[in-house]
Amino acid sequence: MEIISDISNNVFVSKVDGKEAYLRYVMRGEDVIDFIYTYTPPELRNKGLAEKIVKAGFKHAKEKNLKVIPTCPYIMYFLSRNEEFKSLLK
Repeated sequence: MEIISDISNNVFVSKVDGKEAYLRYVMRGEDVIDFIYTYTPPELRNKGLAEKIVKAGFKHAKEKNLKVIPTCPYIMYFLSRNEEFKSLLK
């Protein structure tokens, strides 16, 4: 599964079986990224796809020294299972 960082559209996206799952974000200044929305098509849910995309978003934030605002409710669920990323929260 390939996850593409589409910076021009502020989204991390993956296409599976012709459908798109994604994590949308907004930059809040130069050093803060706000993860605002995740979406996985119903037929692709419960397969770990959202987790992989969100993990890619957090890895991007870490590499770029960004702090994360977890606006999307799924992000808090993700963090409860991936505590190593909590240090990135704003």
